[in-house]
Amino acid sequence: MDATPNTTIDKHRAYRRRLAAQGNHQIVVALPREIVALLDEIQERQGLPNRSQAVLQLIEQGRNAAQQ
Repeated sequence: MDATPNTTIDKHRAYRRRLAAQGNHQIVVALPREIVALLDEIQERQGLPNRSQAVLQLIEQGRNAAQQ
């Protein structure tokens, strides 16, 4: 099956709808390679399924530190 622009756009829209239904949103960020490498290291070390989980973990740690 060829991925025409319309089917690609439809797939992305469907993915974002599924995320929203789960209470999540997709964001795109530009990060230096060193930060991506750090996220990959955290992901591997913690056995996380993806980089998003590593980002969430770091945000939670920062939130907890800020609240203390």
